[in-house]
Amino acid sequence: MRPDRNECLIIGVGTEYGDDAFGLLVAREIALRSGENVTVIEQTGEGASLMESWQGYDNVIVIDCCTSNSDVGTRFRFDISQEKIPTKLFHYSTHAFGVAEAIETARALDRLPKRMIVLGVEGEKFEPGQPLNPFLELMVVEVADAVLAELRALLGQ
Repeated sequence: MRPDRNECLIIGVGTEYGDDAFGLLVAREIALRSGENVTVIEQTGEGASLMESWQGYDNVIVIDCCTSNSDVGTRFRFDISQEKIPTKLFHYSTHAFGVAEAIETARALDRLPKRMIVLGVEGEKFEPGQPLNPFLELMVVEVADAVLAELRALLGQ
């Protein structure tokens, strides 16, 4: 079934390990606060699954933790309809085919949504058994607010 054209998909990417949980936590916060025209899902970041999840949506926002050797908590925003995503920034994945590769593969196959925004936040520790960085924990609501603002802009509200 094709989603309503005014519907937006929010994808929180990550696992429950360390800072990689950030995208999931932001998605959960958004799910508590979003309206009826919003679908919120969680993904591990496996590329083929990501590409399948956004099919049929015109508006997609992806939230993920990334690594670039910047300070923990540094925020990155990419409007995928206007720029390529740097694969080196979103290279942390348990799969060889992750977020950046999924986006650029979808672009090559002409399977990107009309509008896609990727919000990344710099993480530090991604190993099993690591807790979420306390600084990132404090940023969950702030980033959820930013995503909700992006959502209003995408839906013209």
